[in-house]
Amino acid sequence: MTYDLLIQNIKELILPVSTERPLKGKDLDELNVVKNGTVVVHEGKIVYAGPYTEDYEARETIDASDRVVSPALVDAHTHLVHGGSREHEMALKRQGKSYLEILESGGGILSTVEATRQATEDELFNKAEYDLLTMIHHGVLAVESKSGYGLNKENELKQLRVSKRLEEKYGLKMRHTFLGPHAIPKEASSQADFLQEMIDLLPEAQKYADFADIFCETGVFTLEESKRYMEAAKALGLRVKIHADEIDPLGGLGLAIEEEAISADHLVASSDKDKANLKDSDTVAVLLPGTTFYLDKESYADARGMLDNNGAIAIATDYNPGSCVTNNLQMVMAIAALKLKLSPAEIWNAVTVNAAKAIDVDAGTINEGDDANIVIWRAPNHEYIPYHYGVNHVEKVIQNGRVIVDRQPGLLTNA
Repeated sequence: MTYDLLIQNIKELILPVSTERPLKGKDLDELNVVKNGTVVVHEGKIVYAGPYTEDYEARETIDASDRVVSPALVDAHTHLVHGGSREHEMALKRQGKSYLEILESGGGILSTVEATRQATEDELFNKAEYDLLTMIHHGVLAVESKSGYGLNKENELKQLRVSKRLEEKYGLKMRHTFLGPHAIPKEASSQADFLQEMIDLLPEAQKYADFADIFCETGVFTLEESKRYMEAAKALGLRVKIHADEIDPLGGLGLAIEEEAISADHLVASSDKDKANLKDSDTVAVLLPGTTFYLDKESYADARGMLDNNGAIAIATDYNPGSCVTNNLQMVMAIAALKLKLSPAEIWNAVTVNAAKAIDVDAGTINEGDDANIVIWRAPNHEYIPYHYGVNHVEKVIQNGRVIVDRQPGLLTNA
């Protein structure tokens, strides 16, 4: 039989395990890396992925000598769809202006809300499309995309529709999250009334959304309000997530475990008790070290403590216009190595198989029978990619067995 695609002479082939549950604790430090590997693809699926073999013939062969091959990456936390940008706030932050001072001067999250409301659906689509294509060029083929910059019915649904349009156009494995309770809009009569408005919006949001999320933090939504919202979402059949313990240890991680959330995200300030309870839960702790880096904070999420307690972690960008302005997951992998003290194996599992579990998507592995979503990296080994930071190491991105990105560098020529 002649197959569609043969990737041969792979210097290192990264094969995360296929698993029903997220990898926990020490298991995250186990990574199957095959030296001199081969991958065979037919009709968009993996036929074989393992040690070198000459047992297969294919219509197309890619020589991956001196290359690393892995599953496509999974970005499990993004705010992909939003209007405007906030670059002017960088200078204000360097001048010592606090978040509240920036907010009072018309900046902060509410400025993004205003820009998102002012943008048409097509304008939001075009902006998010460019950012999504950047992610794809950096090796990502599965993405979670949140709303949360509309803060009213019309504009929250607008964001979710844009997210669905992107999925349909590019055939990516996308998940869409309704984050209506992300902040309190200026026009809200009260926090309680606004939260009820977002709860009432859940049935319509469910037409587009896979998950419901809430920002549980001082000055935003309390633990009790977050619980009420999560239980309302669950009653409709929506799975839940939570922005938790980013600044203050309110107990959001504990609530996520109690409510069987698919993920709890940020967790910089989570308590030792809640981190210990991760061992009895399949809730994935989605850590966002790029956000801590961009905000220039000293304390990062305690990834090592979570793993030592046999918890499950994933790594994501948190791409957004205010607190983490990067859609390069490779860069965040480097920050995870430096600041979260993660090993290369832990990082690779955290951006593939465990990130996929955090958004309930069939991705992150390229074992027999899996979709052939593959990245070929111009790197001598898998440790090199988080080591050589700030650049794009992708050479080829393969979606369902077809090369959609080819970045082989060549000599510059005069036009």
